[in-house]
Amino acid sequence: MAQWLTGEVIENYAWNQELFSLRVRTQPFEFIAGQFVRLGLPHEGGRVQRAYSLVNGPDEHVLDFLVNRVHDGLFSPLLHDLRAGQTIEVSQPPSGFFTLNEVPEGDSLWLISTGTGIGPYLSMLSTDIPWQRFKRIHLVHAVRYAADLAYNEKILQWVAEHPGQLTYQPVVSREDHAGALRGRIPALIQQGDLQRAVGDLLDERAQVMLCGNPDMIRDAKTVLADMGLAKNLRRKPGNVTMEHYW
Repeated sequence: MAQWLTGEVIENYAWNQELFSLRVRTQPFEFIAGQFVRLGLPHEGGRVQRAYSLVNGPDEHVLDFLVNRVHDGLFSPLLHDLRAGQTIEVSQPPSGFFTLNEVPEGDSLWLISTGTGIGPYLSMLSTDIPWQRFKRIHLVHAVRYAADLAYNEKILQWVAEHPGQLTYQPVVSREDHAGALRGRIPALIQQGDLQRAVGDLLDERAQVMLCGNPDMIRDAKTVLADMGLAKNLRRKPGNVTMEHYW
């Protein structure tokens, strides 16, 4: 049975009108980069709760959650309205297996996400593990509009600190944006556009993580399987590890 910590909202940072980062301080707890917790708020005499990935690294003391406001949703509008000093509940223990210790060895690591699905990758990149295990890391973030490309400054700092090891490739579907590809990730992989953009091959030495929109994950998994990159299972290690975001 889940236990709950009481956290204090430190900041509610708006990337745009719909996308925001909720930063919360609680008593310290351990988690593995890529895991999630549930956030809870009182509602109509009970508690409403939803699962969110931790964006912060395990050694960082302020919890960070990337949230997209769903206007007809119950929970995300409540989170959107929170301000510094207010309280929120955080479930314990953290959960999930979308972590690098579940990913087999390889030469390249492809961290492919849509929307808020970039969150767990930022947590992973805050640790030493990916840098020590993989020669080349490609962070791919697909969004509708350029304004949705969150954490850009942090990512570009990592690129500068790890020249030749980390590539950042944004994908924007509904407008042209300098440096970004345009289209859907599965098609960009199938046509080879993504591979050409980052200058690498999706071969048997590649490990691919997919996080975000279930349609992207389903279609990308099919394209990758046709290329010989199979789903990664504990009983049968492969090349593709997945996390659905709804």
